Amino acid sequence: MLDPGRGRTKTGQLWVYARDDRPWGGGDPPMVAYVYAADRKGERAEAHLGDFAGILQVDGYGGYAALARRRNQIGLAFCWAHVRRKFYELTDTSPVSTEVLRRVALLYAIEDEVRGFSAEQRRAVRHDRSRIIVEDLRQYLEARNRQVSAKSKFGEAIRYALTRWDGLSRFLDDGRIDLDSNTVERSIRPLALNRKNALFAGSDEGGDNWAVIATLIENCKLSGINPHIWMTDTLARLANGHPANGVGELMPWTAVA
Repeated sequence: MLDPGRGRTKTGQLWVYARDDRPWGGGDPPMVAYVYAADRKGERAEAHLGDFAGILQVDGYGGYAALARRRNQIGLAFCWAHVRRKFYELTDTSPVSTEVLRRVALLYAIEDEVRGFSAEQRRAVRHDRSRIIVEDLRQYLEARNRQVSAKSKFGEAIRYALTRWDGLSRFLDDGRIDLDSNTVERSIRPLALNRKNALFAGSDEGGDNWAVIATLIENCKLSGINPHIWMTDTLARLANGHPANGVGELMPWTAVA
């Protein structure tokens, strides 16, 4: 976007927050929200989340950890897909990485079996079958960590996992938590694929508008609704006098509730 007074452009950020309780049979509809910010400072997430209390499933960005330290009512669940990705990049040079990936694949195989089970059923299966895999993997990584250079890519991948182990293990005791943050990753993909076609937001206000429109369109998709049909119908209702204090009744998820 333009950076007034400096004769140049700047890069803004679209933050993404998503919820999808369908894997454990939750009754709330899936939702996604895009929020524009001028940067990726950690305090942005704190402002976006307000007085939220609960579990955040996140990648390894340090701003989330700082937020959780300041706000005791927020617990972090880290993403196994990000851990897997770091070792996958090293499989050509490290047989140990192949072994790590094999063990992580065992966790994903169990998750495939329990998808759609209740939160308590998922927790019980994880307690019986996943916990030993996680505990053994930690011991395996700690042993290898003592054998490799801290500056090597492999050492970095191990430290990435071990320094986030509490959050990586949180899914074992809470069946509502998924193994990864792919719900958000899937919500980011449409924007990333369109990046070259929509390179400039023009201004901070343009970034805000982009975030709102993206939120409406992607929530239509999550609810199985054609975005064009929904937007045409919604704009017509608003033009015909639908009360401003009843806009919530027109949201995509209400059509399938």
